[in-house]
Amino acid sequence: MLDGLTLDVPLLQAPMAGVSTPAMAAAVCTAGGLGAIALGASRPDAAAAMIAETRARTDRPFAVNLFVHAPPRRDPVGEAAWCDALRPAFAEHGARPPATLHAIYPSFLDDDAMLALLVEARPAVVGFHFGLPRPAQVVALKAAGCRLLASVTSLVEARAAERAGMDAIVAQGHEAGGHRGLFNPDALDDRLGTLALTRLLAERMAVPVIAAGGIMDGAGVSAALALGAAAAQLGTAFIACPESAADAAYRAALLGPGAAHTVMTRAISGRPARCLANRFTALAETLAGPVPDYPVAYDAGKALNAAAKARGEAGYGAQWAGQGAPLARAMPAAALVATIAGEMRR
Repeated sequence: MLDGLTLDVPLLQAPMAGVSTPAMAAAVCTAGGLGAIALGASRPDAAAAMIAETRARTDRPFAVNLFVHAPPRRDPVGEAAWCDALRPAFAEHGARPPATLHAIYPSFLDDDAMLALLVEARPAVVGFHFGLPRPAQVVALKAAGCRLLASVTSLVEARAAERAGMDAIVAQGHEAGGHRGLFNPDALDDRLGTLALTRLLAERMAVPVIAAGGIMDGAGVSAALALGAAAAQLGTAFIACPESAADAAYRAALLGPGAAHTVMTRAISGRPARCLANRFTALAETLAGPVPDYPVAYDAGKALNAAAKARGEAGYGAQWAGQGAPLARAMPAAALVATIAGEMRR
């Protein structure tokens, strides 16, 4: 798949912030795939602890992932209007929206401390979501021996990733759960599905392509390989694993009838993301006016979820999931990798 990185199973576990854990990543690695931890929402000290814990659990290579979003455009008037629009939902749960919203974590583009940590830690694979790192960051990480991945949603983004020095690209179809990897969330999105995007990039790109979006089992991985992908990345498939950090309500929603209904929403975080239909996505359909930029809007979204959960309501969570969600299986991560490998052989 990547130079010097051989997998027993051509499978990557998606780095899902708030869901994937060192235990999950290590289990996937030990089972023959490539596990990953998400560092985009973490400070360098927490990121260092996660890297150390993953290394303590496995001696196999693993991946880390960063967010490289553009700095949010701040609009105090618009942000106040957004909080006012959410006020009735907060009031329903005995709370008030935040008086001021904040960018709850920085982009890797501006995080020199995180870059220094990665150069020192030298993870085998470093992935990027929402865009591409600065040229100097690419040089530093490659000098440290890291292989680089970037999520893309179009041929234009893929070509930019290849020019930037990425060693492989993750073709994220519109079916995928979680945040859409668009470099510019305000640009036209052609919403290419995993099948079309994977085949297009496999034909046009010189670097390996990893298919992502709606893939849940061995048949899906085999289909991605038949399209020319070097491997497949699965995220939603791992949410119900015991190593996942998903809470009980998220797991119940994923394994229940609601899994058949996912929607793309910008209201929770400020960027388009595919989520299980819940009270937040229903609320989003009633809200007018522009959503604050990512991750400023996420400050309000997380506050609303916390207020609702304190009153026993779990329907305002960021329950990210792809369109393959009804195929989710609750089993240990290593067993899931082994099961998928068996399905591929059959």
